Amino acid sequence: MKRVLFAIVAVSAGFIGGLVLTGRLHTSLASQAALATTQAASGAGQARPQPPGATRGLGGWPDFTDIASQTVGAVTKISSMQVTRAQNSPFANDPFFRYFFGDEPDMFGGGDRRDVPLGSGVVVSSDGYVLTNNHVVGDNGDEFTIGLADKRELRARVIGTDAWTDIALLKVGATGLPVIPWGDSSKLRVAEWVLAIGNPFQLNQTVTLGIVSALGRANVGVAAYEDFIQTDAAINPGNSGGALINGRGELVGINTAIYSQSGGYQGVGFAVPSNLARKVMNDLIKFGEVRRGTLGYIEVAPLTVRLAQELSVPIEKGVLVSRMVRSSAAYDAGIRPGDVIVSFNLKPIEDSAQLLRLVADSPIGSTVTVGAYREGRKIEFRVPVVAMRQRPARR
Repeated sequence: MKRVLFAIVAVSAGFIGGLVLTGRLHTSLASQAALATTQAASGAGQARPQPPGATRGLGGWPDFTDIASQTVGAVTKISSMQVTRAQNSPFANDPFFRYFFGDEPDMFGGGDRRDVPLGSGVVVSSDGYVLTNNHVVGDNGDEFTIGLADKRELRARVIGTDAWTDIALLKVGATGLPVIPWGDSSKLRVAEWVLAIGNPFQLNQTVTLGIVSALGRANVGVAAYEDFIQTDAAINPGNSGGALINGRGELVGINTAIYSQSGGYQGVGFAVPSNLARKVMNDLIKFGEVRRGTLGYIEVAPLTVRLAQELSVPIEKGVLVSRMVRSSAAYDAGIRPGDVIVSFNLKPIEDSAQLLRLVADSPIGSTVTVGAYREGRKIEFRVPVVAMRQRPARR
C-alpha cells in the first residue's frame, strides 16, 4: 500500500508541476508574441519610404542594387578620334625651319591618332540609338566611338544635334543592345530617389545616388531652352550625357551640367527631362531637326517692381517687350515694344524662359492668345505660330 500511495503522490506532483510549467511557457510565449507585435507595429510606423522597384536593405533604406545592375549596361562611354602632332623632326622647333615650312605636322612623320574621352551616352533603342549632350559631340570632330559595358567599341555617326536643349543623337550599327526603359519625367516629385550613371573622370559605369532637388529649373545659362531636373546625386566631369534613373529603373533624364565653383561635385546637378529628350530624339530621327514654333523675333526683359509701377501694370509677373522686328508675326498681330506680356493661352507668365518654352512647344500653324498690358490697360492678341528658322542639324 505504501508503494502504491507513493506512486500516486509522485504522479500527481509531476502532473501539477507540468501544469505550472506549461502555464508559464504559454505565458512566456504570449508575452514574446505581444512584444514582437508591438515592435513590428512600432517599426512599421518608422519605416522609410522606398521606391516601388527597390527592395529594402539594411536599416530600412531602399536597396537599388537590382536597379543598378539592370540599367548600368545601357550607359556608354563616348570618345572621339583626334589627330595630335608628333614632333619627329629635329628641326621642329627651329625658327628658320618653321619660317619656311610652317607647322605642317606631316612633314616628318605626320600626326598620331588617339582616342579622346568626351563623356557618356545612353542607349535608348536596341538597334543602336544613343542619346548624349550636344556639348559632348559639338566641336570634337566627326568620328566617334561608343564604348559599351561589355567592352565592345563601336563606330558611331551623328544623326542630329540640338543646341537649344543640349541634346545630340548618335547611331551605332548594332542590334540587341541593352536598353533603359523610358520614364515619365512629368511625374517626378521633389525628394524622390534617383540614380546618376555615367563615366566621371573616365571611371566607367559609375553609379551615384541622390534625390530630386527641384523641378523646372531655368535661367541656369546652360542652354536656350531650359527646363532642368535638379539633383544632388554626384555628377562630375564625364557624367555629361549619362542617365538619370528613377526608383523603378526608368530613364527620367539625361545628365547635362553641374553648378560648381571648384569644377567638381558640389551637390547641384542638372538633367534634361526624359520627356523633352525623347521629343528631341523623335524630331531628329523624323525630320533631321527639331521643329519649334515662334512668334517672330522679340526681345523681352524681366518685369521688376519698379517697371510694373511705372507702366501701370497691376501685377508684378510677366515680361517686358523691349525690341522686335516689324516683319514678325507678333508685330503683325499688334504687339509693340513697351507692352508687358502677362499670359500665354491663359497661362500666367513668370519669366522669359517660361514664355520661350511655351512658344517653342506650340504647334506650328496654330494661333495663340497673348495677354498683355499697355499703358495700364489689359489687351489680348491673337498671334499665329510660325516655324522657327534654324541651322540644319548635323546628319
